[in-house]
Amino acid sequence: MAKTLYVGNLPWSATDTTLADVFRPHGDVISSRIITDKETGRSRGFGFVEVEDGDADKMVEVMNGAQVEGRQIVVNEAKPRQG
Repeated sequence: MAKTLYVGNLPWSATDTTLADVFRPHGDVISSRIITDKETGRSRGFGFVEVEDGDADKMVEVMNGAQVEGRQIVVNEAKPRQG
């Protein structure tokens, strides 16, 4: 099983690869994606990281409040999408 983590307050320069690289030392990263504005293509400052179920709680604990390119990020378990 996998869990999806919400990652907020990301620097505008962050990429999908940057996001995965920041989390990888703390467990298995399945995928990562930065959410971008549909019109401009610019980062909206948040993204999601899909991780192995067993690593999720540890990653939230370690990464919530961590510094990424000078910004303190917010990390928590993503809420399910409302259809």
